[in-house]
Amino acid sequence: MGTEAKKSLKNRLALKSSLAKETLAEFVATFVLIVLGCGCVAQAVLSRGVAGNVVTINIGFALAVTMAVYVAGGVSGGHVNPAISLAMCATGRMAWCKFPFYVCAQMLGAMAGSAAIFGIYYDAFMSFADGKLAVSGPNATAHIFATYPAPFLSITNGFAEQVASTALLVISVFAIFDSRNKGAPHGVEPVAVGLLIFLLGCSLGMNSGCAMNPARDLGPRMFTAVAGWGLEVFTAGNNWWWVPVVAPMVGAIVGAYIYILSIEIHHQSQQEDKEQDGETYGKYELTNSADIHLGSSENSCA
Repeated sequence: MGTEAKKSLKNRLALKSSLAKETLAEFVATFVLIVLGCGCVAQAVLSRGVAGNVVTINIGFALAVTMAVYVAGGVSGGHVNPAISLAMCATGRMAWCKFPFYVCAQMLGAMAGSAAIFGIYYDAFMSFADGKLAVSGPNATAHIFATYPAPFLSITNGFAEQVASTALLVISVFAIFDSRNKGAPHGVEPVAVGLLIFLLGCSLGMNSGCAMNPARDLGPRMFTAVAGWGLEVFTAGNNWWWVPVVAPMVGAIVGAYIYILSIEIHHQSQQEDKEQDGETYGKYELTNSADIHLGSSENSCA
């Protein structure tokens, strides 16, 4: 194929709408997150601990988030999480008209990623418990895809934990991408986010797996409901399913405004920075401007 033909094919395939590009990027990045993250859980569970454990799961999910943000960070910001997208919209970092597109892409990407894991490990699933796909008990496998509460956890405690963990996630993410704060070096932000996920998993994961992401939890749960685990995935844990969907959205708003009110609004203005001779922070820009959202400067819905 000649150079001109290649250029012509690229021009035909390339998306022209920035919103379409961002939506596709969120879908692919969330797919990557679920395949790599839930793949770590599948390997640990289906091998009955021989090929993985809680440490490999925490490390694996952290690295999965890192890779997902790298995949889409320069296009959509690499949210891969409706709670993050909500926080960005609520604080003026992203246009509200993009929100439903981001959420749909994240949900579909999570479902597609779950289907991929089920296909990759299909024979292992069939041999694990003589083909029985269980939600609870010693041969349970539904928790490979979605989070379920520990037996001791109440709905109230679980809801509060998800609000708190997601608030901490958003506070830290805002700090990582705040160029007027210390921030993370350009291009290294996804690594910092991955380390954050590892820390949250290690410190707050015992109760229910620390989902902090409605798409990461609900998308795979819907897949398991139709793939053979049945509707018990929604009734297990005293109807737990709605907690990792609603609580992270609440926590995202709480965390976003805690960071803005306690840290971000107290940054000096750019003019004040210029008047501070010898101060290095004068080169930075505020991150609460309406066109900034996790690495993407597009704020229109074109």
